[in-house]
Amino acid sequence: MAPGSSTGLLRHPTLAGDRPPETTSERLVLALRDVAKTYPNGRAALRDVNLTVPEGDFVFLVGPSGAGKTTLIKLLIRDELATAGQVLLDGQDLGRLPRRQVPRVRRKVGIVFQDYKLLPRKSVWENVAFALEVTGTPGRRIGPAVDRVLRLVGLAAQARQLPTQLSGGEQQRTAIARALVHDPRLIIADEPTGNLDPLISWEIIQLLLRINEMGTTVLMATHNAEVVTALRKRVVGLEDGRVVRDEVGGAYHRED
Repeated sequence: MAPGSSTGLLRHPTLAGDRPPETTSERLVLALRDVAKTYPNGRAALRDVNLTVPEGDFVFLVGPSGAGKTTLIKLLIRDELATAGQVLLDGQDLGRLPRRQVPRVRRKVGIVFQDYKLLPRKSVWENVAFALEVTGTPGRRIGPAVDRVLRLVGLAAQARQLPTQLSGGEQQRTAIARALVHDPRLIIADEPTGNLDPLISWEIIQLLLRINEMGTTVLMATHNAEVVTALRKRVVGLEDGRVVRDEVGGAYHRED
């Protein structure tokens, strides 16, 4: 399916993802300042990374395997700590965050994985609700929140089905609903179309675009060159742990 075909989604010229990353008048969701990460075995995964992501942006994170994308994502969700530099999420320095505050800050990020990571014995509704239950959300708020996001991703009719009863695209929509249910500031999608055929991949991308248009910042790591080149959003390229490219309206591959 060609991008934008029969989806009902229009690309407005003032969407945040189409604005230059240098914009300073907006609130920053992410800011990385001179970030480096070296693992105990001596491998340098990130070197001198500087990156800012304004509220409402849509960013593709690209680069070859081993470029540092996975490490960068781990820093953003505080699965790892930077060896040097600052990683700020919504103005908070993750490296200086007391351990007791980590769960609260993580609620600002929703993450979507390539392999969905759904709980196999829980229904679609229960998988999404679980993301609120583990954060202590009052029970009276869980039902309406789950119902709302399932309608948003088009899965209201599948709410009682188990993951094994769903197609790959429906499983990924469930994962997106789970990531969205606590109203995060940022959605990180790590190869969200990696296990899907091209048609379903475009449907998932269009859903992420819709979520972005509603105001949620999206950072998507991907090897899907067709999607990146077709959409012409902001593209941040990593190679050997360094940011080698940061351009708005970019293709998957450098065009120079």
